[in-house]
Amino acid sequence: MDQNEAKIRIEKLKVKIKDLNYKYFVLDQSEVSESVRDSLKRELIDLETQFPEFITPDSPTQRVGSVLSSRFKEQTHTTPKMSLADVFSAEEIRDWSERIKKLVSTPMEFVCELKIDGLNITIQYEKGLFVRALTRGDGKTGEDVTHTIKTIESIPLKLNEEIDLEVSGEVYLPKKSFEELNLSQAANDLPPFANPRNAAAGSVRQLDPQVSASRKLDMFCYHIDRNTLHENIKTQEDVLKSLQHQGLRICASYKKFPNIDEVIKFCDLWHKKRESLPFEIDGIVIKVNDLEQQKVMGFTAKAPRFAVAYKFPAAQVSSKILDIILQIGRTGAVTPVAVMTPTLVAGSTVSRATLHNEDEIRKKDIRIGDTVIIQKAGDVIPEVVEVIKDLRTGNEKEFIFPENCPVCGSPIERREDESAYYCTNKNCFAREKEGIIHFVSKKAFNIDGLGEKLVNQFLEAGLIRDAADIFLLKPEDVMGLELFQEKRTNNLFTSVENSKTIALERFLFALGIRYLGEQSSYDFAKFIVAHLQDKMNFNIHDLLEIVKTFTIDEIENIDGIGEKIGVTLHEWFNDEKNQAYLEKLSTVGIILTTTTLDSTGALAGKSFVLTGTLVDFTRDQAKDLIKQKGGKIHSSISKDTDYLVAGEAAGSKLKKAQELGINIIDESEFKKLLG
Repeated sequence: MDQNEAKIRIEKLKVKIKDLNYKYFVLDQSEVSESVRDSLKRELIDLETQFPEFITPDSPTQRVGSVLSSRFKEQTHTTPKMSLADVFSAEEIRDWSERIKKLVSTPMEFVCELKIDGLNITIQYEKGLFVRALTRGDGKTGEDVTHTIKTIESIPLKLNEEIDLEVSGEVYLPKKSFEELNLSQAANDLPPFANPRNAAAGSVRQLDPQVSASRKLDMFCYHIDRNTLHENIKTQEDVLKSLQHQGLRICASYKKFPNIDEVIKFCDLWHKKRESLPFEIDGIVIKVNDLEQQKVMGFTAKAPRFAVAYKFPAAQVSSKILDIILQIGRTGAVTPVAVMTPTLVAGSTVSRATLHNEDEIRKKDIRIGDTVIIQKAGDVIPEVVEVIKDLRTGNEKEFIFPENCPVCGSPIERREDESAYYCTNKNCFAREKEGIIHFVSKKAFNIDGLGEKLVNQFLEAGLIRDAADIFLLKPEDVMGLELFQEKRTNNLFTSVENSKTIALERFLFALGIRYLGEQSSYDFAKFIVAHLQDKMNFNIHDLLEIVKTFTIDEIENIDGIGEKIGVTLHEWFNDEKNQAYLEKLSTVGIILTTTTLDSTGALAGKSFVLTGTLVDFTRDQAKDLIKQKGGKIHSSISKDTDYLVAGEAAGSKLKKAQELGINIIDESEFKKLLG
């Protein structure tokens, strides 16, 4: 990026961030998630670091806190209020630790506190009596919200000692109170609050204190700004204990650690169990425990050096689309993919995101060069949520679908009643390659060590033409390939051999038949088992002979299959090329098992949809457990869904389930169902 481009980008970012901050802090509105605001600000910080000549006093990076609302009386803070610097990974936590370690001569201890997702408030006591409560404001001047903060029952109006004390903390709305508040909003035909943080901010800024009192706000205190007995407090741990001693509420989940490794473990622990809390947290605050060491470390212009705020991996962040390319799937579907600036989202760096299809691109008006909000769908596949159009410069380019496949050059076509384009060449190299990659994937044959790169290597070397050839390879065939030594070769062939015994439903899924997903593969497998005469294990030739006897009507009427999948299955198994492929597979020693097809378990007949992240299960483990108990897995919510299992950061499926009155259960309830 040259100097002129940087200047334009910086100005665009400043305007957008200021607008988002005004809506978030003053109007209590969330146009985008906090993590998106964070990522835009981080981009601005990076650009201003590279081009400091464009830093201006009005940049969002040059001040602390939020814009004053002007609805309340302004009051100057007796001590300035500073924000904490944010860190987003274990590596950044370690970097911070290494920097501050150089500033002191003695070993450091750390105190970790849960970062409450609420509104920062300062309370002033004189001779032990509550006299004033202020918002952070711009760090120097805050809004006087004494009338609403006094309504919070957990805040004492009189301390246990007659001292002058100024404390900071976080006012928040508990999850249960948030749910009750939104029910009340709905009953009165009022719009719901987007999240507990916005609801807390709106409640604090009520002119009528009775409204605030009705919303059951709460507060955790964590910092002493001014104290007449300060000499008795030597550590941050002392600070928390002293606050508690005076009758102020603290979050008891804080913990002291002797090293940064234990700090990182604490951060990981609470990232996994945050949903178990009765209030929202968005990270962990990490502080040097010793107050004398804190003094030595001091402050930068904007933040203390002795503390940082670790933000949990963001569910949504911003990124820039550098290009749009096309990928050809195993069914020939042509999928547009955004190539983006590498961005950390939900704990991993992504540089590509699916754009789904042409209609989606047009609907969201996505262009090459756009700044977009991205998220992980189902915590796995990144997708573009929306375009931040305010950041457009006029140089963005619309994407036009080509007329030919980018791999084989054959025409691509859009079928009637479908949103996707398809390569018309059934023998397209890309289709064959993707079919093999799907065949060996985790949910299919699960051949450990055989991924996309190795499949490409085998195809380019002419060692395989289809998935059946994998089982015909010999160790001497691959030993000459790059990076193949004896140990890797032995591990690969052990994995290939172990994969030859496979559950029937996984084998059907591995075939990559269009429309046949995990659940429909399971449903079809159960129908096949009913015609096996109690065989536990059988070969692929037996499978082909059985399926060839099924009429199209029989397949369509299988529970969970339907007309579209039924037609496709009947055509696929009666295609001569596919039959030859199955016969080839039958000669390599693959054994199909039926032991997983239990339809009499505790969840028999029940259908499940999963959303969000589970703590004690991966998504695949949860699906397998449901199927083992006789239940069904579906990818989308419908009126026929029995249960939605809602994990951390549940998405749009949760809202739809609420609208349809579907039974929504959390992870602990899910465990009870599993027994």
